[in-house]
Amino acid sequence: MAKKVLIFDDDMDLLEVCSLILTAKDFEVIIKDRCTEIVSDVMHHQPDVIIMDNWIPDIGGVKATRLVKGSEELKHIPVIFFSANSNVTELAAEAGADYCLQKPFDITQLENMVAAAIDKRPA
Repeated sequence: MAKKVLIFDDDMDLLEVCSLILTAKDFEVIIKDRCTEIVSDVMHHQPDVIIMDNWIPDIGGVKATRLVKGSEELKHIPVIFFSANSNVTELAAEAGADYCLQKPFDITQLENMVAAAIDKRPA
């Protein structure tokens, strides 16, 4: 069964590129351009990993990640926080994300980080 990646980003071009890259590596990819219903979306899709943009509309990536990590049912799901901000490491730490990825990134970085996040997920 394919591992599931849920990506939150408002940049539709980036969502399409990430989806193509990860689908080619046999991941099932679900994309969202808003995080209005972050907890219910994650509960519904039950992803193996979440990729969260800092500038996602509505509540933003930091708050959205905190909501996921604050949920007893969802906190085990690894979150990769990504942003073009130069302080992405600090933002990821503030959000409680497990990993961070600086935009722009190369394909190998994305593939490796998603694989690492899934491998380190508790059983």
